[in-house]
Amino acid sequence: MATAIGGFVQVNINPSYQSEELRFALEKVAVRCLITPRSHKKSNYYRTLKDIIPNLSSAKPGSGHVKCRNLPDLEHIVMFGEHDNVKGAWKYEDLMLGVGSTSENRLKSIEDTIHVDDPVNIQYTSGTTGYPKGATLTHHNLLNNSHFQGLRSMYDHGDHIICIPNPLYHCFGSTMGVLNALSHKQTTVFPDAGFNPLKTLEVVAKEHCTSLYGTPTMFIDILQHLEEIKERSLNVNSLNAGYIAGAPCPFALCDRLVNELGMRNLSVLYGSTEMSPVVTMSRLDHPPAERIKNVGYVMDHVELLVVDDEGQVVPRGTKGELLSRGYCNMRGYYNDEQRTRKEITADRWYHTGDTAYISDDDAVNIVGRTKDMIIRGGENIYPTEIEQFLFKLRGVADAQVIGVPDERMGEAVCAWVRLREGVTNVTPETIKEACKGKIAHYKIPQYVLIKKEADFPLTATGKVKKYELRLMSKKELGLEQVRTHFNEDDA
Repeated sequence: MATAIGGFVQVNINPSYQSEELRFALEKVAVRCLITPRSHKKSNYYRTLKDIIPNLSSAKPGSGHVKCRNLPDLEHIVMFGEHDNVKGAWKYEDLMLGVGSTSENRLKSIEDTIHVDDPVNIQYTSGTTGYPKGATLTHHNLLNNSHFQGLRSMYDHGDHIICIPNPLYHCFGSTMGVLNALSHKQTTVFPDAGFNPLKTLEVVAKEHCTSLYGTPTMFIDILQHLEEIKERSLNVNSLNAGYIAGAPCPFALCDRLVNELGMRNLSVLYGSTEMSPVVTMSRLDHPPAERIKNVGYVMDHVELLVVDDEGQVVPRGTKGELLSRGYCNMRGYYNDEQRTRKEITADRWYHTGDTAYISDDDAVNIVGRTKDMIIRGGENIYPTEIEQFLFKLRGVADAQVIGVPDERMGEAVCAWVRLREGVTNVTPETIKEACKGKIAHYKIPQYVLIKKEADFPLTATGKVKKYELRLMSKKELGLEQVRTHFNEDDA
């Protein structure tokens, strides 16, 4: 909110990023000021910054003026939390002491110049070309999208206490969560600095929350603690609604949320960061049993198309790629016109990359993906980014990354690795170990399969058939009976 009112563009950074990922994220969009805690959980962000800004260690304590050849646009670093002054960083608490009437008047004059179509937020999405893309979103995008979500949830009627355990660096937490509630003057509750399923249920009981948000993986973890909550005589009966999104939602899980957590007004939402993010959502006038069978209905003032491989619109009930268009279209990928033109047509249709069909009753059904993106616990992972890292490892000749089904996370990362001729000292364990501290933890392959060149299924033009890789991996890993978020038989 502060950045929006001040006319700044907020750039969300995933706290799991390692040094190279952080350097790219800061450089790509020319970040001028970085605000960060010194550390969180097992992550030491100050140490990560010193990896990419070598002269930080020789800077003056308590002074956040930054000069770095690697990041020429970065001018300030601000750190908050309980710590003494550190070298090369302003202390957030000290800066707040200097705020006065002059600052407030200056802020007011800036606020008057802000236009609805000005960028307000850059959200990074994983890149199929190996690096994340910065989706540029405007005030108009986010305010309207969050407002219409609230209307469909009937947040304009009555009082609602919304528990948001989702991270705020994603659209789910920031737009669907905070901005949605604020636009309808509803209450938000944040259980913890990071997701903690038990703490989430404790806070629901303590604050009498009426709505609970989460990805499928988060709800799976929450349900595992439900018996413990009951044994402690904590009452979560205040819950009657919530959002589930961020990854394909298993029907059986939604059914448990309705029947075991009492979330009778549960809504399933679908969208993407590029669409600010929601384009379809359940309708509360439909019974829960019907509501959880699909991803809902198109949002107000948004259009949807389902097209075949030639770009022709297909009849209802026929599967094809889902396209969307509306006020919520991002402005584009920051400083990446080529990628923007590839994803958004000249007449503003956004290619979601998802295979879907629209029922006769207008419900939208997602049955698969045309892209190779892996969704692990709500985190979007593109295989190319991991493949490019694996290619750099000593002894690796080829690497192909796919998603395989996982009951808890939805999907797990699986890597097929072919070693260079004569290499014998590289194992699945050494590859996983080499990933630690180099790529975000959720991108590290859970499964590494060492293969020979002849093992890789290829097309006539020499491209790897990733669909066959998935089938072969499921069989080899004994995952054929694992319930996946997508019904692959329908795809």
